[in-house]
Amino acid sequence: MDRLKNKVAIVTGSTSGIGVGIARLYALEGAKVVICGRRQEKGQAVVDSIVQEGGEAYYHFMDINATESIDALMADTAEKYGKIDILVNNAANVGLKDGRVDELTLEMWDSVFDSDVRGTFYATKCVLPYMQKNEDGGSIINIGSMASCGGDLGSTAYACAKAGVNMLTQYTALQYGKQNIRCNCVRPGLIVTPQNEAHIPDALKEVFLSNIMVNRYGCPEDIGHLCVYLASDESSYVSGQIINVDGGLNSHVPTVAQFRDLNSRTW
Repeated sequence: MDRLKNKVAIVTGSTSGIGVGIARLYALEGAKVVICGRRQEKGQAVVDSIVQEGGEAYYHFMDINATESIDALMADTAEKYGKIDILVNNAANVGLKDGRVDELTLEMWDSVFDSDVRGTFYATKCVLPYMQKNEDGGSIINIGSMASCGGDLGSTAYACAKAGVNMLTQYTALQYGKQNIRCNCVRPGLIVTPQNEAHIPDALKEVFLSNIMVNRYGCPEDIGHLCVYLASDESSYVSGQIINVDGGLNSHVPTVAQFRDLNSRTW
């Protein structure tokens, strides 16, 4: 359980959901983990659970829309631990109901882009000088979304913002790879968490399950396991990649579920 031993990791938006799953696995693998977000009470609860399991973590306030809080997060982490090895850009405004193009206001569009693209960009920009000081560079992991894989009936701003994260991933990987700084993007499928399970309608679960290649929904640990690999030295030759963790949802033609229901392979 030492794949991340002596590494310092910041996981943004780690007071709930996927961020908690990533942070807990990082701690189990030996990393010193900075839990950050706007909800101090929930963040401290995550820290307490990690410490009880024998890991090391502390909470730092961060608002992904406030550049000064991102500056403080990086500076305070470097001061406390002497370095930053890993940044997981997980904090985002999900915006699943942001609507169609004609329904969106500029305020709605800007709100999603400010957190999902601007916030991810600024956190990346801020961590680079710290990673450039490291002999071994560092690993930046952006949490994207399957929403950016293709057009859909809604969530327009969210999908477009996450598509921007895809490209930011590749530009960062290219521009800083020769300094041993890697950047990859993980795109989750339907991830059921303790926070969102009660809010996901059964009909929606059935739609996803009929199109997923495996027999279950995703959980935060599914994302966390890949993030451990991408943060570890095992993935030192992996950079600029956009990797789906969606149970195979986006790897088949869109008519598979319907033909399966018809017990047919083709028309």
